[in-house]
Amino acid sequence: MKFRFLSLFMALVLSGAAYGQTASQKIGISGHLGLSDYYGDLNAQFFDIGKTYRNQGGITVSYYLTSMFDVAASCTYGGLGYDQAIGQSFGANLFQAHGQFRFKFHNGFILPESSKIQPYLFVGAGIADYANVGIFTDVQMNTNPETDFTTNAGLGVTYMLLDQWGLNYTMMYAHTNGDSKDGLAGVTAGWDQFMIHQVGVVFLLGQANDADKDGVNDAKDKCPDTPDGVSVDKEGCPIDTDGDGIADYIDKCPEVPGVEALEGCPDRDGDGITDDEDDCPDEPGSAEAYGCPDKDGDGILDEDDACPDVAGLEKFDGCPDTDGDGIQDSEDRCPEKAGIPELKGCPDTDGDGIADVDDKCPTIPGVDSNLGCPEIAQETKDVFERALKGIQFESGRDVIKRSSYGILNNVADIMKNNPEYKLIIDGHTDSQGNDDANMELSKKRAAAVKKYLVNKGVAENRLTSRGFGETKPKATNDTAQGRATNRRVEFTVEF
Repeated sequence: MKFRFLSLFMALVLSGAAYGQTASQKIGISGHLGLSDYYGDLNAQFFDIGKTYRNQGGITVSYYLTSMFDVAASCTYGGLGYDQAIGQSFGANLFQAHGQFRFKFHNGFILPESSKIQPYLFVGAGIADYANVGIFTDVQMNTNPETDFTTNAGLGVTYMLLDQWGLNYTMMYAHTNGDSKDGLAGVTAGWDQFMIHQVGVVFLLGQANDADKDGVNDAKDKCPDTPDGVSVDKEGCPIDTDGDGIADYIDKCPEVPGVEALEGCPDRDGDGITDDEDDCPDEPGSAEAYGCPDKDGDGILDEDDACPDVAGLEKFDGCPDTDGDGIQDSEDRCPEKAGIPELKGCPDTDGDGIADVDDKCPTIPGVDSNLGCPEIAQETKDVFERALKGIQFESGRDVIKRSSYGILNNVADIMKNNPEYKLIIDGHTDSQGNDDANMELSKKRAAAVKKYLVNKGVAENRLTSRGFGETKPKATNDTAQGRATNRRVEFTVEF
């Protein structure tokens, strides 16, 4: 009888009913040992630590269907029975064969399909063959060997130690269609039932897929496209010794953390220049300056630049010469106008040796004593000096007295003979009378002098008249002589 059942079981196995870890290792074979747990009329409970459990051993072949479902076929052989010190006991040899349909939790949704821990539930059906039944009792019982149909369900878990080897535990509950294995038919517990607890070793046939041939199967390979010949870690990813996220095989500095932009080499100051090529690795710089800072961009390193914040010239240690006259700005009185060293960098347009910045007549050669303007002839000075007292007006009015015409004619001649002259005419009064009236009178008297000179042929645009009233006295206003001095018209030549 057992050989007939064994033949049936092997037929199931060879027909392809098997379980595997992944689609690339579809077939799994496990050998297992365990214990049977009787439930029947003599002892209607499972997990009774006081009763005797009988040994079981067997083999299971499983086959991968999908990521969620497998099928399996197994057979076991061993004892089933119950021993009681006083009363009834029985024992039998039990051979069973069954097929199962399994639901896996390591299906890619609940747990990863490549999980080392692979739990599952199963349901199935098969046969149970009982032989050599022995009964020890005072009551007559059925002692005939029998074959029953069984349904079963249970749970299991596999823990994969290696790609092909794992440990397995299953707990299977079986319900038979018979009720006489314990010699008591239909007394208390109904049809006979039992549980099988098993532990075993699982071996998966075939090699797991390894598309990149790095020695880590695709199910576990987190980097399945690693190039040929590249060393990988246990997860199939290229070795990254320095942990910078750049694999050693493309990392030019594999032992020092670096940045991707520099092919894995470090750049402490973040200036885009690798530390081993950077003369100043802790200060951001430019490639032109070999990684050292040059804030003003003049090509002179800050550490050698006397003016690091302003672009300059190498011959001036990095300091600027804005006007390009060969004199650096810090020593140039006129840094924005090209000049000459003798005048500390200032220009001298008229070439009189007086810098334009100090020259009141920058386009006309002059003398120092006249602030760069031409020297005024002594004769002219004498005329202007006489004019101070020689120009007289009617009292309280801006009408020039005839006695003043001679001196004014001399002034007109000077202006016509010196076309480069410009004349400023300033009118002044003493302090007698109203201040505002004095101011107005001084302006009118100066204007009267200007008009006279214009009438004598002096261009009006060369003459300027102003009045200052009593605000600029040259002598005291407390005496008649002093007041006479203060009533005057002054001439000043400009160019």
